[in-house]
Amino acid sequence: MILRHSFTPLSNTRLAHLCGPTDEHLRRIEAGLQVAIAHRHEQFRIDGPKARATQALQLLQALYELAARPIAADTVQLMLAGDAGLAAGADDVQKLSTRRADLQARTPMQAVYLDNIAHHDITFGIGPAGTGKTYLAVASAVDALERNAVQRIVLTRPAVEAGEKLGYLPGDLSQKVDPYLRPLYDALYELMGFERVTKAFERHMLEIAPLAFMRGRTLNNAFVILDEAQNTSPEQMKMFLTRIGFGSKAVVTGDVSQIDLPKDMPSGLVDAERVLRRVKGIAHTRFTSADVVRHPLVARIVDAYDAAGVRAGV
Repeated sequence: MILRHSFTPLSNTRLAHLCGPTDEHLRRIEAGLQVAIAHRHEQFRIDGPKARATQALQLLQALYELAARPIAADTVQLMLAGDAGLAAGADDVQKLSTRRADLQARTPMQAVYLDNIAHHDITFGIGPAGTGKTYLAVASAVDALERNAVQRIVLTRPAVEAGEKLGYLPGDLSQKVDPYLRPLYDALYELMGFERVTKAFERHMLEIAPLAFMRGRTLNNAFVILDEAQNTSPEQMKMFLTRIGFGSKAVVTGDVSQIDLPKDMPSGLVDAERVLRRVKGIAHTRFTSADVVRHPLVARIVDAYDAAGVRAGV
């Protein structure tokens, strides 16, 4: 089927933003919907199966409404996934107070995840790489700190090597554990800025530590995040969850397809999802490849490994 459409009122600026640099956005839509798009000035021609051609036209119309400013490639990708309302910045999407003013949920399941974090004391975020599990958890923690809902942020993860033996790392204790915690530092720097993060550490408003350091503590008025939780043992998971004190909130994130534990050791994340499924006050959020917000190839890689039954490290 061939559909033809002319955009009015004509705006060369909007048309340029709609098409993207060297028609990048049009090529992305063609690949995503398996259609062919040709255009001359404001006149567009879409060739493909009726349903897909219609979807492509609706997407182009929605993008044209956003095209007063340049359109990011990830916005096009999100709208291709059917999340036009979120990508366009719908008013009812929860926004977080961080250094990134545009930070909000970018898929429906991310919106559910943020809502679960806001309304539950303990939230599990489980799913493949690139779905924003850790990043949104850290953003929610920064938001809570900015609103004075908590007095400090505590970030932790198990120090388990990802499928390769690194041997003895040089340096003092801080330098030895730093490689394992680097993703958490990266998220903090982006959401707060280097100087604010440094000051927050000095004032003990921020703490990052290996999971083993949590034993024996009670964390009151804190936002606590356990990252890479698939690499905990059931005993470690129980230990972590029982650290939560009054006025605290905890988020546990992990990907059960990237377990780096010895084959005979059960994952604490898998065990906790089973044991705590019906415990009141605990929320479980399950992400899929549809929620991947990295390069579109990541979602296809996740699906391919899932289909092959391979535990993949991405």
